[in-house]
Amino acid sequence: MFKNILVPTDASEAAKRALILALDLAKKFDSRILLLHVVYTPEALGYTLSNGIPVPQEEISIYGNEALAATLAGIDIGIVKLEKKQRPGHTANAILEEVKSEQIDLVVMGNRGYGPIAGSMLGSVSQRILSKAECPVMIVK
Repeated sequence: MFKNILVPTDASEAAKRALILALDLAKKFDSRILLLHVVYTPEALGYTLSNGIPVPQEEISIYGNEALAATLAGIDIGIVKLEKKQRPGHTANAILEEVKSEQIDLVVMGNRGYGPIAGSMLGSVSQRILSKAECPVMIVK
């Protein structure tokens, strides 16, 4: 039923819970999981850091690897096919692009991560993916 499952992560507890649920689904349906971390950069909105200095790719890579490792810490993926990927950009746009390019059948994501609006029931990224994705989206509390 679900061949390709996308789990976006910001290393939050909600993202970790989403991964655990996605692993259960992947075992049941023999699915592949794409664990994606998007490093939000000022360039995503057409800006660079102060004085026009771009964010070095090495920093993006280090931060992305740390977020992916933190999400996977303490979780046994077993025999599930799991691919890790990171990319810079605007979080919601990058997730939606991955849905198309990776032929994603299901997005499983946390209801909110480390965004700026504390206390909201659904984060802005979750809301955008829920309304714009061309596949089913499962939001995990």
